[in-house]
Parts: sequence; structure tokens; C-alpha cells
Amino acid sequence: MTSNEHVLIAGAGPVGLTAAANLVRNGVPVTVLEAGANLSTESRASTFHPPTLDMLDALGAARPLIAQGLTAPKFQYRTMRHGILAQFDFGMIADVTAHPYRLQCEQSRLTRILYEQLRGQTGFALHFNSAVDQVSQDADGVTVTIARDGKTETCTGRYLIGADGARSDVRRSLGIDFEGFTWPDRFLVISTPFDFYGAIPGLAPVSYVADPQRWRFLLQIPGLWRVMFPVSADENDETALTPEFAQALMASIVPGITNYEIAHTTLYRVHQRVAKTMRLGRSFLIGDAAHINNPLGGMGMNGGIHDAINLTTRISDARHGRASDAELDLFDRERRLVTLEYIEQQTIQNKRNLESDGVAFKANLEAIAADPRRTRDYLMRVSMITSLKRAKELGATPP
Repeated sequence: MTSNEHVLIAGAGPVGLTAAANLVRNGVPVTVLEAGANLSTESRASTFHPPTLDMLDALGAARPLIAQGLTAPKFQYRTMRHGILAQFDFGMIADVTAHPYRLQCEQSRLTRILYEQLRGQTGFALHFNSAVDQVSQDADGVTVTIARDGKTETCTGRYLIGADGARSDVRRSLGIDFEGFTWPDRFLVISTPFDFYGAIPGLAPVSYVADPQRWRFLLQIPGLWRVMFPVSADENDETALTPEFAQALMASIVPGITNYEIAHTTLYRVHQRVAKTMRLGRSFLIGDAAHINNPLGGMGMNGGIHDAINLTTRISDARHGRASDAELDLFDRERRLVTLEYIEQQTIQNKRNLESDGVAFKANLEAIAADPRRTRDYLMRVSMITSLKRAKELGATPP
């Protein structure tokens, strides 16, 4: 399996296939190596922010994704004690994005849309059951060793993009440290078809509920609500995954309503980590392979898609002589620094806000909502438009 002039991409998730789609669109051949036997069916991330939809629109993927999802122009913050603290509408920033809303849709839908658009195109290949084991590189290209069907094969390419998730084998083989920390608590996501609109007056499709003991986050996706709760360090995994534990948490949402129909539950650990570098020679890290954060605010997958577009646009420019290979260094500068400065800090603050008693949080939100300029600035931040502008500033500033 050789492809000397291809760009190799490890991982066929939403970030890896976005990278592939942008390269193929720009006339750069791609070989995608996916460890699994098929595209993943995990729902995992389910929020697409306005600028992400703008990027996907340029790839022809936004319209079919929107058709399968749920648009959420408004989101709100609450506490059990105060009710609604504030509600915000992305319509206020419709002048800077063609998609002034969040789209609620499972990431697995995007991967299938992109794959269907890519398969059969000249310059695109995807190999399943192809886990990257080792990476070596020189001034001319990259060689990866693949464990496939019990055999070892090699594949060569001009560049390698590691989009193979938080446990990235590409990052491991390159010896790049994954710096940061793991939160002591875990997050439990419970999915239910229950109609919360009929039980909670004024509910928005995206609703954050602050509470110092047990905050929660309600997010509507097609056919289901996903409800997220924290699970403290002294509550073990076995207990947290029992139906009784899930029902006890759900019973706290609306007084008097119990015995919810539960479609599925997911318990996972939460990390805040960033790779020490996102470029090493001809190899790059994007998405969860490069950075992970808590999901409050929906910035993980979106940040990964932003990585993918930034990097593959630079690779395309270098390939077609519009820029030198040296310009690829700006990818690491822009995307890694903005992740450290903006995305990591924003998601940590989001978690702390929900863990508060809501008093200071309420005062801050009310002040933002009362000032149109501050409201607009806030919407630009939470939609990730500000982070993209900041990344460009970082790239323009000498190191």
C-alpha cells in the first residue's frame, strides 16, 4: 500500500474526513487510514457552531447535515433557584455568519455525508482495519507502519495528519507529550425521548442549569434529549451506570416526574490536555489527537474541524506553489496557541460557572444581556468566531 504523493490521514472521524474533503476539493490526493472496520456510529459530539457550518458549507456538507439535524438559534442559562438567568439568540450575529444558530446533530451523520461525497472521487482512498502502529519521516516524506488483517504493511506519503483521537497512535509514535490534567469528576450523559418542552416552561433546545451540588445540561437532538450530569470522584463507575442511578438524577429535573424512558447512558472521564506541538516535521496533529477539553460549550469537535480546514488549506497552498512549506509552521502557532489561550480557558470557565451557586453568574449574565455590545461580543465568543479571529492574529504576530 503506497502513495508517495498522497497526504496520509490517520482517522476517519469528522475531523479526519473534513481534512480529506478539503484536500480533495483542492486537488490534493489523500489516503485515509481508519483503525475500525467501519465508520464509527458513536454519537459523541453533537453541536456544530456557526463558523463550523460555514466551513462545511464550502465543502458541500452543511446543507445535508442541516437537513438531518435540529437548528438551535437560542440557548439559555438557568438555576433551580432562579429559573432562567439569561437567554441569547445567535440572530444578533447574522451579519458575520451564514448560519446564525447551533446545529444539533450527531457527529456520525457528518462522517457519513463526507464519506458518501468522497468515495469514488479520483485522489481519495479510505482503508478500514488499518491501525497506524509506527511513524518514521525524513525531509521528503512520511512512512507509517500499519497493522492490518494480522499483517504489517507500510504506506508512504508527502505528509501525515494524525486525526486518530485522544489516544492517538500517531502522537504516541512521534513521542509528543500530551500536557494537561484530568478532572476528578466524570460526566454522565443520559439520552431520553421525554418531551421536556411540555414539562419546563420557556425551555430552549440548549439549556445549562447551574447548581453547586449537581448541575445539568439539557441538549435536544433529533428524537432525543441528551442530559449531562457530573459524577463525583467518590461515586464509582458501577453505581453510576446503573438504571437506578440514572433515574435518581433524572428525577431531580422536574419535580414529580420519574421513571423516564432512557435510550442509553454514557459515562466518561473529562480531560483538559494540549499536545506540546501540533507539528513535527511532516507530521501534524488535529482534533482530539492534538487537544481535548470538557464538552461544556461544544468546542472540542468544532475546534478540530477548524484545525482541519486551517492545516489542509496550508498544505494545498504549499502543494500548488502558492506558499512555501515554511508557512505550515503557522498552523501550529495559530491553532495550538488559540487552543491554550481561548478554547481551554473558555471550557474550564464554563464548568466553573455551572458548579457555582449562580449568584455571581446571574449578575454577570444579566449585565451582558442588558448591553447589546457585550451581548454581541459574548455571542462571538461562544460561537467560536472570536477564536478564529484570534488565531489569525496569532499567526500574524512574530513568535
